[in-house]
Amino acid sequence: MSLSEPAAPASSEDKSNRRVRRMFGSIARRYDLLNHLLSLNVDRSWRRFAARAVPPTPGVPVLDVCTGTADLALQYDKAAGGTCPVIGVDFTREMLAVGLRKVEKAAAGDRIALVEGDAQRLPVPADAFGVVCVAFGLRNVRDTVLGLDEMIRAARPGGKVAVLEFSRPRGRVLGPLYLAFFRKILPRVGQAIAPNADSAYHYLPRTVLEFPDGQELLDLMASRGLVDLEMHPLTFGVATLYVGVKPAPRS
Repeated sequence: MSLSEPAAPASSEDKSNRRVRRMFGSIARRYDLLNHLLSLNVDRSWRRFAARAVPPTPGVPVLDVCTGTADLALQYDKAAGGTCPVIGVDFTREMLAVGLRKVEKAAAGDRIALVEGDAQRLPVPADAFGVVCVAFGLRNVRDTVLGLDEMIRAARPGGKVAVLEFSRPRGRVLGPLYLAFFRKILPRVGQAIAPNADSAYHYLPRTVLEFPDGQELLDLMASRGLVDLEMHPLTFGVATLYVGVKPAPRS
């Protein structure tokens, strides 16, 4: 594809590979606990929705980018009934180690492969995956555009690219409450349960508030060549699933 090169979304937050890898490595053991606690377990339903809204095709591999502890990879394996291979890629070894234990516990080791790799240089072939997905990870990639381009490269023509990400509720009541929780309560709870030198749970709300959401993210996906774009707000807009299709090359 020959595409214009928009600037990556501006961010004042340090999202260097070194910092992000160190930060997530330091909270890996408590990562799942905090995700479920701080979302009141709703994050599980968001991943189930993603796997239903963008279903796998039997026999066609799925790629989960920034897989972390493999929650979305496991959800896709469950949605496929074990009928398609799933590859999860992440560059934080400590997160992958937690994910590997979960894969083994689910007896899914023959179907799910977890691979250490950078989302900006995915160690996978082009045009290979029926679904390329990411859950709450694209905003952590230093170069958002490059990360999205890599997801598109990995998808086969006609395949779908799905981005599940936090978003900002716009309601007059819920919006301010959400911002207050994100800015004041979440960082304190996160730091208390998973103390870390990089203030990971201060980083989370800052990156969410800086990252494009709603139509802005759909427009970015369209600018990279995806078509048939869809947006599915979840839980009053606290999270949103964005979906696009990789078009077949023009003859």
